Amino acid sequence: MKKLLAFALMVAFFTTSAFTLNNDTSLKSAEADIVDLAAQTEFLSTLVAAVKAGDLVDVLKGDGPFTVFAPSNEAFEKLPAGTVETLLKPENKDQLVQILTYHVVPGKVYSKDLKDGMTATTAQGKDVKISLKDGKAKVNGATVTSADIEASNGVVHVIDSVIMPTM
Repeated sequence: MKKLLAFALMVAFFTTSAFTLNNDTSLKSAEADIVDLAAQTEFLSTLVAAVKAGDLVDVLKGDGPFTVFAPSNEAFEKLPAGTVETLLKPENKDQLVQILTYHVVPGKVYSKDLKDGMTATTAQGKDVKISLKDGKAKVNGATVTSADIEASNGVVHVIDSVIMPTM
């Protein structure tokens, strides 16, 4: 796994908020859509498998724009043993779609747009809460580890935990 480098970004109405930005230039290809970008990124392979199992590939290849809070493979590994395998089963597709669409916000939201305490309504229909504390951006408690990765149809922020909607 590639190391993440610290990169300070200005956030609207805040003068010092640090985020970490992956130094992998392959993640910065604005010519690739969100799905292609994730498929080119080894540490997002579990997310890609989940998107395929949820039949969301065509949606996330659409015009958008979308903001995706993309859990890394390590984020999926934090879930209880067997959770990912269970969610990937065809009979659990509806639950998987609910979880995946909870990670997508319609429109483009960049780190500079984030404000402490703000909420954003997800494609799933429920809100996520943004917090800015100790130089880190969090989405429902999941830390943004790589911010503002451009795709042709949106922007991706990699997070260190899978965020779960209340069902």
